[in-house]
Amino acid sequence: MAYWLYKSEPSVWSWDDQVAAGAAGTYWNGVRNHVARKNLEAMRLGEQGFFYHSNEGKAVVGIVEVIRTYYPDPTDESGRFGMVDLKAVAALPLPVTLEAIKAEPALREMVLVNNSRLSVQPVSEAEWALVRRMGGL
Repeated sequence: MAYWLYKSEPSVWSWDDQVAAGAAGTYWNGVRNHVARKNLEAMRLGEQGFFYHSNEGKAVVGIVEVIRTYYPDPTDESGRFGMVDLKAVAALPLPVTLEAIKAEPALREMVLVNNSRLSVQPVSEAEWALVRRMGGL
């Protein structure tokens, strides 16, 4: 099982929006980076990831799950990019800020710390466990 991190600006799509989508979830579209696309293509049903508020808040605020694997993104006129569907699983009792992540020596190799612009990124099993603990899970 792989773990992921999905970045979203709360003014565009927030954790509350994701929760409001319910069990049916919603699509995760608009990715136009080839590395992020490869990450989306690698995702499997049931894999989980962190929902991260970027720009505003800069914190991991929840956990989502892949409920539909990679398929074409109809908003991409080039036909090169796709998307997955996600549903909210749980909110973190304590949001884990980027500042807290950067301050944790065990997370110094996390993609979020080293390539903060990547919108969809892998998270190692150790990083997954530690950020969950930091968030009160």
